[in-house]
Amino acid sequence: MAVKDKNLHNGHRERLRARCRKDGLDNFEEHEVLELLLFYAIPYQDTNPLAHQLLNRFGSFAGVLDAPEEELRKVKGVGENTALLLKIIPSLYRRYQISLQRTVTYIAGEADAAAYLQNWFVGRTHEFVLLMLLDARHRLLFCDTVNEGTATTANIYIRKIVQFAVQYEATFAFLAHNHPSGELLPSVQDLHATKLIYDALASVDVQLVDHIIVSQSDYLSLKQSEYFDYAIELGTAPRSERNVAEPGKGQE
Repeated sequence: MAVKDKNLHNGHRERLRARCRKDGLDNFEEHEVLELLLFYAIPYQDTNPLAHQLLNRFGSFAGVLDAPEEELRKVKGVGENTALLLKIIPSLYRRYQISLQRTVTYIAGEADAAAYLQNWFVGRTHEFVLLMLLDARHRLLFCDTVNEGTATTANIYIRKIVQFAVQYEATFAFLAHNHPSGELLPSVQDLHATKLIYDALASVDVQLVDHIIVSQSDYLSLKQSEYFDYAIELGTAPRSERNVAEPGKGQE
Protein backbone atom coordinates (compact mmCIF):
# COMPACT_ATOMS: atom_id res chain seq x y z
CA MET A 1 0.00 0.00 0.00
CA ALA A 2 1.30 3.46 -0.83
CA VAL A 3 2.35 5.70 2.06
CA LYS A 4 -0.23 8.28 1.00
CA ASP A 5 -3.07 5.71 1.15
CA LYS A 6 -1.87 4.43 4.51
CA ASN A 7 -1.82 7.95 5.96
CA LEU A 8 -5.31 8.58 4.58
CA HIS A 9 -6.71 5.47 6.29
CA ASN A 10 -4.89 6.26 9.53
CA GLY A 11 -6.39 9.75 9.51
CA HIS A 12 -9.87 8.35 8.97
CA ARG A 13 -9.40 5.86 11.80
CA GLU A 14 -8.29 8.56 14.21
CA ARG A 15 -11.27 10.75 13.30
CA LEU A 16 -13.67 7.86 13.91
CA ARG A 17 -12.01 7.03 17.22
CA ALA A 18 -12.13 10.70 18.24
CA ARG A 19 -15.88 10.81 17.53
CA CYS A 20 -16.36 7.70 19.63
CA ARG A 21 -14.38 9.13 22.54
CA LYS A 22 -16.24 12.45 22.40
CA ASP A 23 -19.82 11.37 21.74
CA GLY A 24 -19.98 7.60 22.18
CA LEU A 25 -21.64 5.31 19.64
CA ASP A 26 -25.21 6.58 19.88
CA ASN A 27 -24.94 8.77 16.77
CA PHE A 28 -22.96 6.24 14.73
CA GLU A 29 -24.55 4.46 11.81
CA GLU A 30 -24.40 0.66 11.99
CA HIS A 31 -21.69 0.49 9.33
CA GLU A 32 -19.58 2.97 11.31
CA VAL A 33 -19.89 0.89 14.49
CA LEU A 34 -18.83 -2.19 12.58
CA GLU A 35 -16.06 -0.31 10.80
CA LEU A 36 -14.66 0.89 14.13
CA LEU A 37 -14.79 -2.62 15.56
CA LEU A 38 -12.97 -4.03 12.54
CA PHE A 39 -10.06 -1.63 13.14
CA TYR A 40 -8.92 -3.94 15.94
CA ALA A 41 -8.71 -7.04 13.74
CA ILE A 42 -7.59 -5.52 10.44
CA PRO A 43 -4.70 -3.03 10.72
CA TYR A 44 -3.78 -0.48 8.07
CA GLN A 45 -6.72 -1.16 5.74
CA ASP A 46 -9.92 0.63 4.90
CA THR A 47 -12.56 -1.42 6.75
CA ASN A 48 -15.52 0.61 5.45
CA PRO A 49 -16.15 -1.60 2.37
CA LEU A 50 -15.99 -4.78 4.47
CA ALA A 51 -18.41 -3.31 7.03
CA HIS A 52 -20.92 -2.60 4.26
CA GLN A 53 -20.38 -6.03 2.74
CA LEU A 54 -21.06 -7.75 6.08
CA LEU A 55 -24.19 -5.69 6.69
CA ASN A 56 -25.48 -6.46 3.21
CA ARG A 57 -24.83 -10.16 3.72
CA PHE A 58 -26.31 -10.53 7.22
CA GLY A 59 -28.87 -7.72 7.27
CA SER A 60 -27.92 -5.78 10.41
CA PHE A 61 -25.22 -5.25 13.00
CA ALA A 62 -26.92 -7.84 15.23
CA GLY A 63 -27.13 -10.20 12.27
CA VAL A 64 -23.38 -9.92 11.74
CA LEU A 65 -22.62 -10.66 15.40
CA ASP A 66 -25.06 -13.58 15.49
CA ALA A 67 -23.82 -15.15 12.24
CA PRO A 68 -22.00 -18.49 12.55
CA GLU A 69 -18.24 -18.18 12.38
CA GLU A 70 -18.07 -20.38 9.29
CA GLU A 71 -20.50 -18.04 7.49
CA LEU A 72 -18.45 -14.99 8.46
CA ARG A 73 -15.33 -16.64 7.06
CA LYS A 74 -17.04 -16.97 3.68
CA VAL A 75 -17.03 -13.18 3.30
CA LYS A 76 -13.94 -12.01 1.42
CA GLY A 77 -11.67 -10.11 3.78
CA VAL A 78 -12.84 -11.87 6.95
CA GLY A 79 -10.02 -13.92 8.37
CA GLU A 80 -9.71 -15.97 11.54
CA ASN A 81 -8.98 -13.01 13.83
CA THR A 82 -11.83 -10.92 12.41
CA ALA A 83 -14.36 -13.74 12.72
CA LEU A 84 -13.31 -14.44 16.32
CA LEU A 85 -13.53 -10.77 17.28
CA LEU A 86 -17.06 -10.50 15.88
CA LYS A 87 -18.19 -13.71 17.57
CA ILE A 88 -16.99 -12.83 21.07
CA ILE A 89 -18.83 -9.48 21.26
CA PRO A 90 -22.23 -10.96 22.30
CA SER A 91 -20.47 -13.26 24.77
CA LEU A 92 -18.61 -10.31 26.27
CA TYR A 93 -21.91 -8.45 26.70
CA ARG A 94 -23.45 -11.52 28.35
CA ARG A 95 -20.55 -11.78 30.80
CA TYR A 96 -20.86 -8.03 31.49
CA GLN A 97 -24.56 -8.35 32.33
CA ILE A 98 -23.99 -11.41 34.53
CA SER A 99 -21.19 -9.59 36.33
CA LEU A 100 -23.53 -6.66 37.06
CA GLN A 101 -26.01 -9.08 38.60
CA ARG A 102 -23.57 -10.32 41.24
CA THR A 103 -25.03 -7.79 43.66
CA VAL A 104 -28.51 -9.31 43.32
CA THR A 105 -29.28 -11.33 46.44
CA TYR A 106 -33.08 -11.43 46.39
CA ILE A 107 -35.70 -12.36 43.77
CA ALA A 108 -39.05 -10.75 44.54
CA GLY A 109 -41.18 -12.62 42.03
CA GLU A 110 -41.51 -14.12 38.60
CA ALA A 111 -40.77 -10.86 36.75
CA ASP A 112 -37.50 -10.43 38.66
CA ALA A 113 -36.55 -14.03 37.92
CA ALA A 114 -37.23 -13.60 34.20
CA ALA A 115 -35.23 -10.35 34.05
CA TYR A 116 -32.31 -11.99 35.83
CA LEU A 117 -32.35 -15.16 33.73
CA GLN A 118 -32.69 -13.44 30.34
CA ASN A 119 -29.19 -11.99 30.58
CA TRP A 120 -27.67 -15.48 30.76
CA PHE A 121 -28.83 -16.22 27.22
CA VAL A 122 -27.53 -13.15 25.37
CA GLY A 123 -25.73 -14.25 22.22
CA ARG A 124 -26.41 -17.94 22.75
CA THR A 125 -26.77 -19.79 19.45
CA HIS A 126 -27.31 -23.23 20.99
CA GLU A 127 -29.84 -24.36 23.57
CA PHE A 128 -28.87 -24.11 27.23
CA VAL A 129 -30.83 -25.04 30.35
CA LEU A 130 -30.45 -22.85 33.42
CA LEU A 131 -31.44 -23.51 37.03
CA MET A 132 -32.07 -20.83 39.67
CA LEU A 133 -32.50 -21.79 43.34
CA LEU A 134 -33.91 -19.66 46.18
CA ASP A 135 -34.33 -20.19 49.89
CA ALA A 136 -37.60 -19.79 51.79
CA ARG A 137 -37.08 -16.01 51.99
CA HIS A 138 -36.45 -15.76 48.23
CA ARG A 139 -32.73 -15.17 48.64
CA LEU A 140 -30.68 -16.25 45.65
CA LEU A 141 -28.67 -19.39 46.39
CA PHE A 142 -27.54 -20.63 42.98
CA CYS A 143 -27.87 -19.85 39.28
CA ASP A 144 -25.98 -21.65 36.55
CA THR A 145 -26.20 -23.81 33.46
CA VAL A 146 -27.23 -27.41 34.12
CA ASN A 147 -27.32 -28.64 30.54
CA GLU A 148 -26.13 -27.64 27.10
CA GLY A 149 -28.68 -28.86 24.61
CA THR A 150 -32.42 -29.22 24.36
CA ALA A 151 -34.57 -28.98 27.48
CA THR A 152 -36.54 -31.99 26.26
CA THR A 153 -33.81 -34.43 27.33
CA ALA A 154 -34.73 -33.83 30.97
CA ASN A 155 -33.94 -37.38 32.00
CA ILE A 156 -30.26 -36.71 31.23
CA TYR A 157 -29.84 -33.81 33.67
CA ILE A 158 -32.77 -34.16 36.09
CA ARG A 159 -30.53 -35.88 38.66
CA LYS A 160 -28.12 -32.91 38.51
CA ILE A 161 -31.00 -30.49 39.19
CA VAL A 162 -32.14 -32.47 42.22
CA GLN A 163 -28.57 -32.74 43.50
CA PHE A 164 -28.10 -28.97 43.32
CA ALA A 165 -31.46 -28.37 45.03
CA VAL A 166 -30.49 -30.65 47.92
CA GLN A 167 -26.92 -29.32 48.12
CA TYR A 168 -28.10 -25.71 48.45
CA GLU A 169 -31.07 -26.61 50.69
CA ALA A 170 -33.36 -24.73 48.32
CA THR A 171 -37.06 -24.06 48.78
CA PHE A 172 -37.92 -22.63 45.37
CA ALA A 173 -36.56 -23.22 41.87
CA PHE A 174 -36.86 -21.62 38.44
CA LEU A 175 -35.98 -23.36 35.20
CA ALA A 176 -35.10 -21.51 31.98
CA HIS A 177 -33.98 -22.51 28.53
CA ASN A 178 -33.58 -20.68 25.25
CA HIS A 179 -35.01 -21.15 21.78
CA PRO A 180 -32.32 -19.75 19.43
CA SER A 181 -34.83 -19.98 16.58
CA GLY A 182 -36.84 -17.16 18.19
CA GLU A 183 -39.98 -19.27 18.60
CA LEU A 184 -41.27 -18.82 22.15
CA LEU A 185 -44.16 -21.28 22.24
CA PRO A 186 -43.29 -24.42 24.20
CA SER A 187 -43.25 -27.78 22.49
CA VAL A 188 -45.02 -30.84 23.86
CA GLN A 189 -41.58 -32.08 24.89
CA ASP A 190 -40.90 -28.82 26.78
CA LEU A 191 -44.11 -29.28 28.77
CA HIS A 192 -43.34 -32.92 29.46
CA ALA A 193 -39.83 -32.05 30.68
CA THR A 194 -41.27 -29.34 32.95
CA LYS A 195 -43.61 -31.82 34.63
CA LEU A 196 -40.80 -34.34 35.11
CA ILE A 197 -38.58 -31.73 36.75
CA TYR A 198 -41.47 -30.39 38.85
CA ASP A 199 -42.18 -33.88 40.22
CA ALA A 200 -38.50 -34.64 40.81
CA LEU A 201 -37.99 -31.42 42.78
CA ALA A 202 -41.22 -31.95 44.72
CA SER A 203 -39.81 -35.29 45.89
CA VAL A 204 -37.14 -33.35 47.82
CA ASP A 205 -39.58 -30.62 48.98
CA VAL A 206 -38.49 -28.00 46.45
CA GLN A 207 -41.14 -26.09 44.49
CA LEU A 208 -40.56 -25.39 40.81
CA VAL A 209 -42.14 -21.94 40.50
CA ASP A 210 -41.83 -21.36 36.75
CA HIS A 211 -40.17 -22.46 33.53
CA ILE A 212 -39.13 -19.54 31.34
CA ILE A 213 -38.43 -19.82 27.61
CA VAL A 214 -36.09 -17.13 26.28
CA SER A 215 -35.44 -15.82 22.78
CA GLN A 216 -32.94 -13.12 21.82
CA SER A 217 -35.43 -10.33 22.47
CA ASP A 218 -38.28 -11.72 24.57
CA TYR A 219 -39.34 -14.44 26.97
CA LEU A 220 -42.39 -16.52 27.80
CA SER A 221 -43.36 -17.66 31.30
CA LEU A 222 -45.06 -21.04 31.22
CA LYS A 223 -46.92 -20.22 34.42
CA GLN A 224 -48.16 -16.80 33.33
CA SER A 225 -49.18 -18.30 29.99
CA GLU A 226 -51.14 -20.99 31.88
CA TYR A 227 -49.08 -23.86 30.50
CA PHE A 228 -47.91 -24.52 34.01
CA ASP A 229 -51.11 -24.24 36.06
CA TYR A 230 -49.94 -26.57 38.84
CA ALA A 231 -47.14 -24.17 39.90
CA ILE A 232 -47.38 -22.12 43.09
CA GLU A 233 -47.07 -18.36 43.53
CA LEU A 234 -43.66 -17.26 44.74
CA GLY A 235 -45.08 -14.35 46.69
CA THR A 236 -43.19 -11.35 48.07
CA ALA A 237 -41.12 -10.44 51.13
CA PRO A 238 -40.51 -7.24 53.10
CA ARG A 239 -38.98 -4.51 50.99
CA SER A 240 -36.12 -4.06 53.47
CA GLU A 241 -34.82 -7.53 52.60
CA ARG A 242 -34.56 -6.90 48.86
CA ASN A 243 -31.76 -6.27 46.43
CA VAL A 244 -33.83 -6.80 43.33
CA ALA A 245 -33.13 -6.80 39.59
CA GLU A 246 -35.59 -4.44 37.92
CA PRO A 247 -37.88 -6.25 35.45
CA GLY A 248 -36.32 -6.22 31.98
CA LYS A 249 -32.96 -4.89 33.18
CA GLY A 250 -29.75 -6.23 34.67
CA GLN A 251 -28.76 -4.99 38.12
CA GLU A 252 -26.53 -1.96 37.94
